[in-house]
Amino acid sequence: MNGSRQYILAAGGTGGHMIPAHALAAELMRRGHHVALITDERGLRFPGLFEGVQLHQLPAGRLMGGPKGMIQALRNIWTGRERALALYENFNPSAVVGFGGYPALPAILAAFKAKIPTIIHEQNAVMGRTNRFLARKVNAIATAYQQVDRLKRRYRRKTEVVGNPVRDEVLFLRDLPYPPLSDDGIFRILVVGGSQGAGILSEVVPEGLGLLPLHLRRRLQVTQQCRPEDLEKTRAQYAKLGIPADLSTYMTDLPQRLGWSHLVISRAGASTVAELSVAGRPAILIPYPAAMDNHQYANARELVASGGARLIDQRYFNPFELAKQIQKMALEPTGLKNAAMRARQVGYPDAAEKLADLVERVGGDDPAAILSKNGASADMTSNENKQGAVA
Repeated sequence: MNGSRQYILAAGGTGGHMIPAHALAAELMRRGHHVALITDERGLRFPGLFEGVQLHQLPAGRLMGGPKGMIQALRNIWTGRERALALYENFNPSAVVGFGGYPALPAILAAFKAKIPTIIHEQNAVMGRTNRFLARKVNAIATAYQQVDRLKRRYRRKTEVVGNPVRDEVLFLRDLPYPPLSDDGIFRILVVGGSQGAGILSEVVPEGLGLLPLHLRRRLQVTQQCRPEDLEKTRAQYAKLGIPADLSTYMTDLPQRLGWSHLVISRAGASTVAELSVAGRPAILIPYPAAMDNHQYANARELVASGGARLIDQRYFNPFELAKQIQKMALEPTGLKNAAMRARQVGYPDAAEKLADLVERVGGDDPAAILSKNGASADMTSNENKQGAVA
């Protein structure tokens, strides 16, 4: 597409929404477009994202909390919609892109009112509630997976599989080889738990690593994200076991640490799974059981089926099971390297480019050219009533 345009991105304030929005913003700006972001107060606190992007915080409401909470949420949504309409008058966007989360709702509703073309991107393998509510009226739906549960069949014609955009720093890792791992060399493990639920990783992982055979345990070097309240206790556990460990509550250099890692132990959030597959890193995934609609189990489905990851249900996540799974991957000759290769095969390194292409088509001059020349992905699987869990 020729010529500079303006685009609005709207995303809830979690990493799963913000990171793909950031990656799309960077790609659109590389193409000469102007980008503004609508989010909530959480989204404005993410460091290192959205450089050069106009940032706008709008009120949004979460529809819960009984009648009183519902009334306040509806008021916030209405106020956010009105403020978004005022923003659109000045910014004049060619399209509005929603990434899910409650802050995206008033932005897309305002776009409907202003008759601005709209796209939603679903990062998870289960359609989120905000996106399900908006799916009927948007011009196009972009997904991260071939199989997306709770995406209605009647929307398939306007759906395109693009993958989940990742940061440039993660995309860079794809061109690097898997880190060398000899029988007596350092074995680097990265442990990340996201903004929720990292507590159980701090409880189980140190003890599980302590159960590994001595010759393997002596090679370990651990980098782990911990909640602030778990930091000192976890540090003491590693010191007692004699395992070198670098612990922190937030890793600003996570892509670099991912590049060094031989194995990742983590939750199965959308951005985490996308980064593992694009970078090509083997993993042990422990889906967060309280995630909305059990979507982390579904997120793990493709990576586990490829052989790039193993899954441990949190009900069975204990030190003995973790040690067993690590040994199955690490003690088999070339086991980790082969898992890395399989993970890499299911990645979408061009997700940001594909999503930007779709955004340009939706916001272009030819409304008939919304989807790609081949139309929506013909083999896309949609399961309306299925939550999708990995056994």
